[in-house]
Amino acid sequence: MTAALLAILAGFIVLTWSADRFVEGSAATAKNWGISPMLIGLTVVSLGTSAPEILVSLMSALQGHAEIAVGNALGSNIANMGLVLGTTALIAPLPVKAALAKREIPWLIVVTVIAGICLGNYYLGLFDSLMLLATLILTLYLMIRWQKHHPNEPLAEEDEITKLSSGKAWFQLLSGLALLLFSAHILVWGATQIATMMGISELVVGLTVVAIGTSLPELAASVTSALKGHHDIALGNVVGSNIFNLLAVLSMPGLVAPGPLNESVITRDYPVMLGFTLLIAAMAMIGKKTKLIGRFSGALLLLGYGLYGVLLYTQLA
Repeated sequence: MTAALLAILAGFIVLTWSADRFVEGSAATAKNWGISPMLIGLTVVSLGTSAPEILVSLMSALQGHAEIAVGNALGSNIANMGLVLGTTALIAPLPVKAALAKREIPWLIVVTVIAGICLGNYYLGLFDSLMLLATLILTLYLMIRWQKHHPNEPLAEEDEITKLSSGKAWFQLLSGLALLLFSAHILVWGATQIATMMGISELVVGLTVVAIGTSLPELAASVTSALKGHHDIALGNVVGSNIFNLLAVLSMPGLVAPGPLNESVITRDYPVMLGFTLLIAAMAMIGKKTKLIGRFSGALLLLGYGLYGVLLYTQLA
């Protein structure tokens, strides 16, 4: 048990650190190739920040633990909305930008419905994953198109592009990727050991231990930003992260290890994720008048996440 817990802890630490190096190296390499900062921010940085979840899901599927991969994708989204947004809104009300309420949040609902269609037959196969990846490509296209039509809208991802020499950029890219793969491997090993020792399903481990762990950097960043008064980007970050989780992360197990799904994914976890998504959308619509998701809404999100945790504990399926 101790070795498994240490593997999970070390995996999360190295995963988070190496993801930053990978994103920094990838973005700098793209910049050295002459790619525009806007395009880098919308593609390389946006996808790169989901690298921990993507690599964990990929390694889980390759090692025959697809339930961890599916649980990671859905659980990360639930944690982002219930835990991350709930905590951040309690610290400081979250401003709702008009573009987010009109554009990104409705698109998140569309993506969530598409994911539900792919999961609805209790099987995640190659066709389902290709559908998710096709939607990912469409999403990137729409993001680039939206940004070109609204060039004055600030793009937070552009701030993450560091100027590095070509050699240093490549070193950070490759070393970051290697450490991502290694840390994802030991994290999956630790998670499967915990599941075996405690006699619980790998799905539940993916939904809780792995999902919360991969959401912790988002939580830390959002809380820190809120404390510093820069909480306006938290909602946009979570919405963007959830879109990429459903399209890039959830597609991994179907690509490398197609197979049947645990029934609880459809009867319990997906409905909870959909419910949180619709709740966030409703809060954003209401918040358009006050331009805020307030502390009461944050408390409601945290309460919902707590109740979901109780549901998982009582079922342990």
